[in-house]
Amino acid sequence: MANPSPFPSKEALNICFAHIAYHMDETLGRRQSGVKSFQAWTPEDLMARVGEADVLVISGLWTNELLASASRLRYVQSIGAGYDQFPVEELKARGIRLANASGVNRNAVSEHVFALILALSRHLHSGRYNQSKHVWRGMISDPTKREDELAGKTLGILGMGGIGSRVAKIAKAFDMKVLATKRNPATAQGPADQVFTPDQTHKVLQQSDYVVLTCALNDETRGLIDGTEFSQMKRSAYLINVSRGACVNEPALLEALRSGTIAGAGLDVFGDEPLPEDSPFWDMENVVITPHTGGETQVYEENVVDILLENIGRLCRGEDELLNQVV
Repeated sequence: MANPSPFPSKEALNICFAHIAYHMDETLGRRQSGVKSFQAWTPEDLMARVGEADVLVISGLWTNELLASASRLRYVQSIGAGYDQFPVEELKARGIRLANASGVNRNAVSEHVFALILALSRHLHSGRYNQSKHVWRGMISDPTKREDELAGKTLGILGMGGIGSRVAKIAKAFDMKVLATKRNPATAQGPADQVFTPDQTHKVLQQSDYVVLTCALNDETRGLIDGTEFSQMKRSAYLINVSRGACVNEPALLEALRSGTIAGAGLDVFGDEPLPEDSPFWDMENVVITPHTGGETQVYEENVVDILLENIGRLCRGEDELLNQVV
């Protein structure tokens, strides 16, 4: 890592918030922190002003081309938990620190998991469709086609980190059995009935009524769920993906949904976002789609700024360790 000059004082700092929707600059202003900041809403605004920034708070607007103009940049705070878009080794070589926002959407995403589960189990998606058509659905004689209850069902969590652990806690409030995977099961924090290592994922898939992906995207989890994994799931099971689209082989998912290999899916993430208008997923009756909004709540900006100010304080004090440190 390069040996940069001391981190600027708070009074000398200039923060650039780069996001197309989040009001980060306004949120920081309400804190009266004494730190200067500005907002870039578009890629063009960001490229024009990134050279003014000592700190860059960013996620989807990041491009590696920014580094050529970011002569003052000392610290990048990712707005999201993921950081695979950042050139970690180049940042390290330039002496630029990087932290992610792990935990910032822990509550939001874990609650979104159950919004998707309940939508599928209680047929809320078809109910909304019937409402738009002014249709009062009659009672159903076939038990297999009725709404279902969660108590007694098994929830499988692939990735027992912060979000997965809270998903487990909520599942227990619904009286569900919880199975999970984690690289080191001894460090699992959630109230799971059993935690397996990733090489035993099939044991979770075979027993679960709902399989929830809350894992990070990396070389080990890319394509984690494909045709083999779908064949190991119950035909009555549902897949819930709130991690990253690339964790699932989407052609294999489409085939599993069409063939009845699994019962359905709740999908907040896709490999190609925004989801193309001609994607077959849009028209599938056994799929509930949300547009990667699992973590997007009214308190998101506040949660990110909490992490940002904590890390700025540490850097200004000359501390080496950051909250959610990547570099």
